[in-house]
Amino acid sequence: MNTWKRKAATLTASVAVALGTTAVAAGPASAAISCSETSSGKLASFYSGLSASYAYDSRFAKGPAVPELDTYTPQGIATWYSWDGGNDLLVIGAYRAGHDAHLIGIDAKTGKHVGTVAIAATHAGGVAITQGWAFVAGEGNTIRKYKLSELKAAMKKSGTPYLKQVGEARKVYAASFLTSYGDNLYSGKFNENGRDKMYRYKVGTDGSLTTQSGAYEVPTKTQGLMVTKSRFVFSTSYGNDNRGNLYVVDAGSRDIDKASTRCFRSPSMNEGITESGGYAYLVFESGAAQYVAKNPRNIIRNLHKGKVSGL
Repeated sequence: MNTWKRKAATLTASVAVALGTTAVAAGPASAAISCSETSSGKLASFYSGLSASYAYDSRFAKGPAVPELDTYTPQGIATWYSWDGGNDLLVIGAYRAGHDAHLIGIDAKTGKHVGTVAIAATHAGGVAITQGWAFVAGEGNTIRKYKLSELKAAMKKSGTPYLKQVGEARKVYAASFLTSYGDNLYSGKFNENGRDKMYRYKVGTDGSLTTQSGAYEVPTKTQGLMVTKSRFVFSTSYGNDNRGNLYVVDAGSRDIDKASTRCFRSPSMNEGITESGGYAYLVFESGAAQYVAKNPRNIIRNLHKGKVSGL
């Protein structure tokens, strides 16, 4: 995972000034929020390795298998609502060093691998789908866009068709992770050393992104974000052997040090998170061959699924 994200995290905040956003510095390593880590100390029931926490294991279960793990490493995930006129499609962004990136489609209801589309090489740390467009984190703190009509046609073809982005990639403060809610897109920075920031962008029907004023604080090591009507749910992790965390914050909060903020331990190497049908789907990179070879704390080859209301 994180070589590309780590490089992005070292860029100076002067980029933000050039983009007309508030220049920000990485926040100090924070210790204000306590994460629930009480566990059985025994092997987990639905994933390899020891249980991360009672809080996690009581809320999540084994979900659909993630394909292509022998060659690709999954990162971001987004929901394409009613993509075929009825069912939701979970779209996972995955990378392979020296090769095109992949957008992998999984039927949320059946768990079936629907298809895979190749795009230009990128770490694919974030994917968001809204307003007739798919947005994917590009290289150098940029966001690429793809027409959903073209992506749909490609997803239904056999093999792995290649899809070009539309126009030039949009430069932003950071694009370590992406998500969308309504006609808003959120994009922010992974920072292994302290809290950082994300910004909100209004998405036009032409795929344009208009920066909204003010930054939102994000937890240290943020890898993914799910937005609901009432909550920001941040997925954070870093390192093969370290457990991850899930932070549940009031939606719209610009300061995560709120009495209502909750946090609990998750298995290691959790990445993107998305919502479909009232369930949260969490993706892990630990099941990819390049990390299995390193014997991480938890090897997870499936999405994990849990009720959003339970978070």
